[in-house]
Order: sequence, then structure tokens, then C-alpha cells
Amino acid sequence: MKGATFRFDFKDLNLSVSEIENFMGYKEGDDSGLVTGLIKEILYEAEEICNIRAQFLIFNDVLFDNENKAVVINDISFQVQNIVFSQIKKSDSVALFLCTAGEEIGIRSRQAMKDRDLLRGYVYDVVGSEIVEAAADLMQKELNKMVTAENRKITNRYSPGYCGWSVAEQHKLFKLIPYNYCGIRLTESALMDPVKSVSGIIGIGKDVKLNPYSCKMCDMHDCIYRRMKETKGRGSAFAKASADEGGE
Repeated sequence: MKGATFRFDFKDLNLSVSEIENFMGYKEGDDSGLVTGLIKEILYEAEEICNIRAQFLIFNDVLFDNENKAVVINDISFQVQNIVFSQIKKSDSVALFLCTAGEEIGIRSRQAMKDRDLLRGYVYDVVGSEIVEAAADLMQKELNKMVTAENRKITNRYSPGYCGWSVAEQHKLFKLIPYNYCGIRLTESALMDPVKSVSGIIGIGKDVKLNPYSCKMCDMHDCIYRRMKETKGRGSAFAKASADEGGE
């Protein structure tokens, strides 16, 4: 099995104050002076405290069960449901991935909330989410480079807990990644620790495609990925960049 691990520098993520403001709901011209200062402070902190890691592992032993909308990887069946299944069913391989921003930013968010500094706690939380998603974008870009060299393409990434895929299936996913470079732990209820972490699956093959904007396929409206894409169009930007490098 092919795989790769990554340790990203915070500066590699190219996060900006305006991106964080947009995610929080501020528009250009809004009076966000207090929030802007706080975001700048926390972004500066994040550069010092975050331990940003990612990894993927490619599996070639993959079967697709159309009747049950399931993906079988190394004899382990994932009930990914219709939305995810429809996007990856033409794959000839899949990559399972993990990504984390590290523990500290989540710890500081919880402590600020405990201290009743709700705005600071919320900004820590938003910045942590942006960090791990930006790192996952970089990881996905590296995967795309690898498979493009083999004349193959990738799909969007999909995570347990979204698009109808049960979060409980993270236990199965973690069993298939024995070398957990990211150091992510799972609770009994399949939540990840550090909390600012993501896991999931990416399809690979000659007949798959990367959709520039996939949230419209999903009926889950209270979703961090939908809000991220609606506020700044990251999905479209990544898809365009990938297409320029050889993807569809």
C-alpha cells in the first residue's frame, strides 16, 4: 500500500483574517474592529501552538456493493450511504486519511468558554476548524499529484458524520490505519481527540472526478463544510487548482 505523512508549517496554510471573518459571518464593510484584533492575536498564537499533521494510505483491495451502498476495503464494509457511494463508486482504489491541528487550540477554546470569554473561545474554535481543513486541502493536493503521475484522478474527500455516513464508522477507518502518525484518539462514541481533526475517504481512478462544489448534493444544512464553502468557496478554488495540475 502506498501512503504518505505530512507535517505542515502554519505558514503553509495561508490563512487570512478576512477568511476567518467571513466564516464568522462578517461581510466587507462591517464594523469588525474588535473581532479583527482578536483574530489576529489568535492566528499569531496558532502559529506557535499548533501541531499540524496529516496522512493518507491508499488501498487497492476495494469492492463496491451497489445494493447496500457500501464500500468494502480489505474485507471491512463501510456503509457510506447513497451520496458518498455515488461519488466514489467508479474508483479503482481509495485513500483513507487523517488530519489534525493538534490539541492545544482546542484546549484554549474550551478554557476560554469555561472562563466565560465566549467570543475568544469561539474564535479559537473557528481558527482551529480552518487550520485542519486547510491542512486537509494540502494533503489532498499532494495525493492528487501522486495519482496524476499515474494518469488517474481523485474525488472530493468525504468524512464519517457527513452526507449520511455514520460517524460510528470511524472505528473501522482507524483499524485500517494502524500507524496513526497524527496521534488522533477515538472516544467510544467515535469522536476524535484532538477535536480539531478530520478523517475520511477519497476515491481514486481514471473515471472519477473532483466536483467543484458538492454541498448541493447533501441535505445536511447545519454543517461546517457547507458554511466554509458558502463563505469562501474553498471547494471551487481547490478543484480549479487541481484541474490546472492535471485533474478534471
